[in-house]
Formats: sequence, structure tokens, C-alpha cells
Amino acid sequence: MDFKRSDFPDGFQFAAATSSYQIEGHSFGGAGPTHWDSFAATPGNVVRAENGAVACDHYHRWEEDLDLMQALGLDAYRFSTSWARVLPEGRGTVNEEGLDFYDQLVDGLLARGLNPMVTLYHWELPVPLADLGGWRNPDIAHWFADYTTVIMQRIGDRIFSAAPINEPWCVGWLSHFVGHHAPGLRDIRATAHAMHHVLTGHGRAIQAMRALGMKNLGAVCNFEYAHPADDTPEAAQAAQLYDGYYNRFFLGGLFKGAYPEDVMQGLGPHMPKGWEQDFDLIGQPLDWCGLNYYTCKRIAPVGGPWPAHEEVDGPLPKTQMGWEIYPKGLHHFLTWVHDTYTKGLPLYVTENGMANADEAGVPDQARIDYLDAHIAAAQQAMAEGVPLKGYTFWSLMDNYEWALGYEKRFGLIHVDFDTLERTPKASYHALAKALRA
Repeated sequence: MDFKRSDFPDGFQFAAATSSYQIEGHSFGGAGPTHWDSFAATPGNVVRAENGAVACDHYHRWEEDLDLMQALGLDAYRFSTSWARVLPEGRGTVNEEGLDFYDQLVDGLLARGLNPMVTLYHWELPVPLADLGGWRNPDIAHWFADYTTVIMQRIGDRIFSAAPINEPWCVGWLSHFVGHHAPGLRDIRATAHAMHHVLTGHGRAIQAMRALGMKNLGAVCNFEYAHPADDTPEAAQAAQLYDGYYNRFFLGGLFKGAYPEDVMQGLGPHMPKGWEQDFDLIGQPLDWCGLNYYTCKRIAPVGGPWPAHEEVDGPLPKTQMGWEIYPKGLHHFLTWVHDTYTKGLPLYVTENGMANADEAGVPDQARIDYLDAHIAAAQQAMAEGVPLKGYTFWSLMDNYEWALGYEKRFGLIHVDFDTLERTPKASYHALAKALRA
């Protein structure tokens, strides 16, 4: 690696991230069914109809995984709790095994000197709530707040930081408009409702955690840099709209009490009744903001209904996901979010990494190069005054990559999905050396 720990201020948090459904093994420990189980069981939705029933079996192997984090030299671990593991019906009866699992996980992290960074929702909605409309139903904000109270009454006294929802764009747009994630809808009304309710849910969860006396609460959004596909005004307008519903919509709700006008030209007629009155709830004061960043996109105009554009192939080197490698985008978003929305609030890179076609024992130099380039972009932003307080690598280990099954490998640690053997990659060892320096 081109950097070392001493290049960063004291207290800067280097972390790795995972999510519950992607690693735990959802068939273990009394967890209830999720809409991802239903989505994966529907032919054509997921590669080989793979699901998270076993995943990496982190549920049984968590101590080994925490030992690997400690050996890596991390300061923190960003993980998510599963709503359906804690409340199998989404409401009502608590699964004590689920609470016990997260209780021991937090204690295990603290025993190893690792700060627990918790996300409450990383996409695994309990099936009984999906049956009631899921994120389309305005009541989900209250259901989510109740779940937040249940889990944080158990672990909230020992966590370093907490955020309600990972990547609201994926919960709203990708899942309800594009249909690539559960529940797999392609419905503009469902999208408008889900994109709004994911923010009212965020607000109620923040309120619930504040009521418990918790501190260091934030929001985590994902970002993609939108390039116009060519030099025409139409392409520029298309890229601006993509930026609107991807990057500006959720930040606007959280920090400005308004949604972008260009986005509302399309979503406005389909929004839930009374949405304009919810911004006091959505805009609960936060202690930090997290940015997930991976890539850029090239956007071209097309005929047809709003949003009337499409993604086209770009010229830069690509990851195993087919995503262009564009570190300048991370610098852009760190400075832009700071200047335009958060204005001095601490920022964290809460996810950054790449998928690579790794085999056990084969060096993953491409991942080392990717991380070096993006960390350099973050250092540039810090030198320009951005209050960046931590950097989180996605992912700790290879895992279930949603609709792409187990093919795409983002991990610093290789996982053999037949034997579940963990093998640290060259990037893991290079990072460990950098973090010791």
C-alpha cells in the first residue's frame, strides 16, 4: 500500500464492513424469512437462485472472523443487524437467540479492541412486513423504530456509532423502480413511496436511539459520479437527473428539508399524501454522515417516459462488476457533500472496495491498486479541509453479492463457499502492514 497509518490523524478509524444477510447464514438461530429469500427463490432474479441461507456461516464462525479483523489491525468493524433475526415477524415476539448473537458479537469486538459501528437495516426486510407493502407502507417508519428500540436496548450502550439504513437509493430506486433487488418491483408509485418512507423510517429510528440516550448517530448514503455520455446538452441534462435521484434526493431530504426539483418532476405526482410535512422528522440532527462510493456511470438520453435515459459503457478500466474505476469521484463527493450539505459535520467513507475474480492464494494486486488510488483521493480531500474521520473497506470477506450470488468477490479475505475456509488475500496482508506503520 502507498499509505501508512501515521499519515492519518490520531483517532482516525480504519474499518472493514459486512452486512448480516450477506455473511451470517440466515437459516441459523431462529431468524425469520426475508423478502430476499422470496426474491432469490423466484427464477431469474438471482444467479443460480442462490440465497443467504448459509452465506459465510458467520453466525457460527464469528470468533474466527473477529480474530482476523484484530490481526488485520483495524480500529472498527461496520456490521448490520438483521431485522428478521431480531423480530422474525417484523413486529411482536422477540427472538432471544438473535439478540444474544449481536450481544456476544459486540462484546467480542470490544474484547479485541474493535469499535462496533452498527447499521440497523441492510435490506433484509421480514416477509410479514413485505406482505403489508414493505417500504411502500407509511407505517413501516413506526415498525422500524420499534425494531430499533428492541435491538438498541440490548447493544446500544456499547456501540461506537449507529446509522439506521444502508444506502437508501438501493432500498428505494434499485428495488422498486429498476427491480434488481428485493422486492423486485418496476413501479414508479412504489418507488416514490419507498424513497420517501425510507427517510421517515430513518428519522424515527434516530428519534428512538436518541430516546435511549445514544450518541454518534449518522446516515449512510451511496454515491455514483454521473458523466454525460457525450457533449450534447441532452446528455448533460440526463446526467444531471441521474445525479438528482441517486445523489441529491436523499441528502436533500436529510440536510435541506427538500427534494430536488428535477427529480420531483417525475416522482412528484406519485408521492404519498402529505409528504411535504415530513421533513422535520426526516431531518433529525445527525452527528456524522457516511459515504459509500465505488464507481462512476456514463448517462445518455433516450426516448420514452421519464427519466428517459440509460447507462452506456465507459472507457476506464473496470472491476469484476463491470464498474469503471474512478477515484476522482470519491474526492468530488467528499468535498461536495461537505461544502453543500454537511458543512463541517464529520464524514466517514463507510464503504469502498472492488470486486475481483480472486482465487485462494492468488495475489489480488488490482484491489491493492484500487484502494491505494481511492485512499489517495480521500487524503487529498482531507488536505483541502474535509473533516474525514474514518475509512471503511468493503468487504472484510467474500460474501453473498445479492442478485449476483456468490460470483463477485469483494473481500480482503477469500472464502471457499464449499468448505467455508477463510484465506487472507494479498490485499489483507498489504493493508495489515500499512496499518501497523
